[in-house]
Amino acid sequence: MTRIKRGYIARRRRTKIRLFASSFRGAHSRLTRTITQQKIRALVSAHRDRDKQKRNFRRLWITRINAIIRQRGVSYSYSKFIHDLYKRQLLLNRKILAQIAISNRNCLYMISNEIRKEVDRKEYTGII
Repeated sequence: MTRIKRGYIARRRRTKIRLFASSFRGAHSRLTRTITQQKIRALVSAHRDRDKQKRNFRRLWITRINAIIRQRGVSYSYSKFIHDLYKRQLLLNRKILAQIAISNRNCLYMISNEIRKEVDRKEYTGII
């Protein structure tokens, strides 16, 4: 019987996995079984931490906005500011507000003062 050579498909799959794990240390970049385990683990961590990163950035933006607003107004807080933004129907998300707070504080102060004036005027006159 003639000799049958194995195909290249399995080898190609293993080299692809090895390229993914080439930056790992020790057996995690050399042995095929541990490479596949570490690849699964790395992808799970990446998927989980993408959501965590979004949460952390949102927390950072909220903290920055709150810090800037509390510096200026004594009785004004982040929650009141956001509530007034929604009442006024201004479409500024937290990322943009945090960037404005860092780069140009006076602009954020102007926005918050205008919102407070408008909301106070509407509440005073009874207009909804």
